Amino acid sequence: MTTPAVPAESTPSMWKQPRAVWAVAFACVIAFMGIGLVDPILKPIADELGATPSETSLLFTSYMAIMGVAMLVAGFISSRIGAKRTLITGLALIIVFSALAGASDSIGAIVGFRAGWGLGNALFVATALSTIVVASAGSVGQAVIFFEAALGLGIAVGPIVGGQLGSISWRAPFFGVAVLMVIAVVVTSFLLPPTPPSGQKTSLAAPLKALRHPGLLTVALTALFYNMGFFTLLAFTPFPLDMTASQVGWVFFGWGVLLAVTSVKTAPWLQRRFGTIPSIIGALTLFGLDLAMMALLVDSKAALVVGVVLAGAFLGVNNTLITEAVMGSAPVERPVASSAYSFVRFSGGAVAPWAAGRLGEEVGLSAPYWMATVAVFVGVAIFVYGSRFLRGEQTPAAHSPAEGEAVLVGDAD
Repeated sequence: MTTPAVPAESTPSMWKQPRAVWAVAFACVIAFMGIGLVDPILKPIADELGATPSETSLLFTSYMAIMGVAMLVAGFISSRIGAKRTLITGLALIIVFSALAGASDSIGAIVGFRAGWGLGNALFVATALSTIVVASAGSVGQAVIFFEAALGLGIAVGPIVGGQLGSISWRAPFFGVAVLMVIAVVVTSFLLPPTPPSGQKTSLAAPLKALRHPGLLTVALTALFYNMGFFTLLAFTPFPLDMTASQVGWVFFGWGVLLAVTSVKTAPWLQRRFGTIPSIIGALTLFGLDLAMMALLVDSKAALVVGVVLAGAFLGVNNTLITEAVMGSAPVERPVASSAYSFVRFSGGAVAPWAAGRLGEEVGLSAPYWMATVAVFVGVAIFVYGSRFLRGEQTPAAHSPAEGEAVLVGDAD
């Protein structure tokens, strides 16, 4: 998937964006902090509530399962009530369910409230990505990098905040998420212009129909399997690390920093130097090898720490390039493509945490990482086979800031 170079003078700076894009990006940072906030407290929750690793990992399973299914309806809702109302509705749901999770006294209740949290995050994330892509000044590639930068910053900061709050109580990060989401609602309400519903309403079946396009299906299935590796790393690693919440927070802070830097800096350089397809294959292969190293050296905390941090670099490159690939993988509207892709990939995120926990309990600490390794290499094989359907992608058109604002508020029709 190589694209002709765009002359530098004709391409706006990625950082010169309309205020609407900055507003949504800020809310994205806050939203993605919510993911990292929870990770350092997985083991403290298990210890205090008497839950096994697989039971605690259901916090991710319920969250990702509902999030994946909800992605199918995000476009349906957004096209009827508008992007701004959809974003705010998603954030409001996160506030309610994160607070309820923090007030819970059983692992089952927390798992259930995390499902509601996943619904809110689905409405927000699917709409946020398409909003940034449509409203940004510049190419689709620049918009995706901008989105991934917000994602990486949120994920990097989240574990630190979660680790420090978790050292007080495992409940504190849940309440912290609720407070942060209130800030995100205020920012989105005041800085994002009104976004009336678009004239064309998205059907509930549109994302599933979009998966009939082999390019989109290839990218989605690839993401499903590499997400199995990603969420094994995220949900299971705190148990063999056996560190305090604060220490786990610092480990995943390093992971998040590398993810943020490589998504913004390294991914575009690799794309220009080697092309999108070879870069994705290379990043996923290195991620698979990293997981294999963690499986072999699972008894070494130092090796696990190094493996987690290095994974951030590989995932940062992959996330940016594969998200951009989704936007040009099928002749459908970008929100529809994003919803279809997210529905499939989050299925991997739903299965892996629970499966990893069970394997760790019944087979051994290295088993979850071997499962993750195999899953990632299955993803590589699928991508190599299906990459022929992606080579015809055209160069995304650049947009001006004025056009971005106009499209976002529905005046471009």
